[in-house]
Amino acid sequence: MRYIDEYRDAKVALGLARRIASRATRPWVLMEICGGQTHTIMRYGLDELLPPEVELVHGPGCPVCVTPIEVIDKAIAIAAMPGVIFVSYGDMLRVPGSRSDLFEVKASGGDVRIAYSPMEAIKIARANPDRQVVFFGVGFETTAPANAMPVWQARREGLTNFSLLASHVLVPPAIRLLLRQPSNRVQGFIAPGHVCTVMGYREYEDLAAEFRVPFVVGGFEPVDLLEAIAMLVEQLEEGRAEAENQYSRSVTREGNPAARKIMFEVFEPCDRKWRGIGPIPMSGYRIREEFAQYDAERVFDVATVTAEEPPECIAAAVLQGLKKPHDCSAFGESCTPERPLGAPMVSSEGACAAYYRYRRNPLVKV
Repeated sequence: MRYIDEYRDAKVALGLARRIASRATRPWVLMEICGGQTHTIMRYGLDELLPPEVELVHGPGCPVCVTPIEVIDKAIAIAAMPGVIFVSYGDMLRVPGSRSDLFEVKASGGDVRIAYSPMEAIKIARANPDRQVVFFGVGFETTAPANAMPVWQARREGLTNFSLLASHVLVPPAIRLLLRQPSNRVQGFIAPGHVCTVMGYREYEDLAAEFRVPFVVGGFEPVDLLEAIAMLVEQLEEGRAEAENQYSRSVTREGNPAARKIMFEVFEPCDRKWRGIGPIPMSGYRIREEFAQYDAERVFDVATVTAEEPPECIAAAVLQGLKKPHDCSAFGESCTPERPLGAPMVSSEGACAAYYRYRRNPLVKV
């Protein structure tokens, strides 16, 4: 297919791999931030094309993976309430809470429905005026505008039976936290293309200047990622630390102003807890006070629900690039996509799921 096959061209990919090998003269540790990028790397074996000097580690760029376990518990509590229709993207239904998941609520008689767009929840609310309809809005900046739309539309129509359980997180504050950690190994970042499509990449210019670390906005096809890696290696070898844009067919420096406008009308920045990492200041969005009647945490009084992570899950270390999924003793044994201990194993963008599907055994480079 045009515009896809050209970014999966084997000859171009091998040429980029040779370009990387010719430029890398010392060890470099690079992190792809987005989980979609991780799956492309594993699916096509891109890490196996790289020279021994270049190591890829996987960042916290899976929105399902970083949704705190207590938010899952809030969703479960709301979905189990009588008179509630709980609407969610499908990948959230199997994410484990502290005791169960949304599939178990559904199996027990809860009205839990899968949707492919947040606006489907508005249609359900219109059709069921005697029921409370809740949409589970999870994601990074990428999905925040789409999840803001049903809230905006509900107020416009005067709907009183719709609310949003919001758990949105922001990439730059998490990267700033990682770069400040004494244990950080990452020397360059592939910035998330979808996030930057909405937000632009000015914030990554600030991070590059503050920490003297290069960023390259990357796409999601094999050629995209290999080109982004080549650009990072060239910056590192030349002693540069800039924000560059490989994914120029989708991303501009300014992003999408219309999407940001609706997002900021409904949401405002707040402190947010990340699953496996903990609280990060001003790293999320919450529903603004003027839209409080559409905030499911307030409507159903679940704001104080708390929960702890399973101690055997090393998702925190994986999401920070400190460990690989196969470093976990539970990987592929007590933790599988059918019976996950943590969200990175069940999410369609999770690093653990990518390793389980494409790379059950550790790589041995020769």
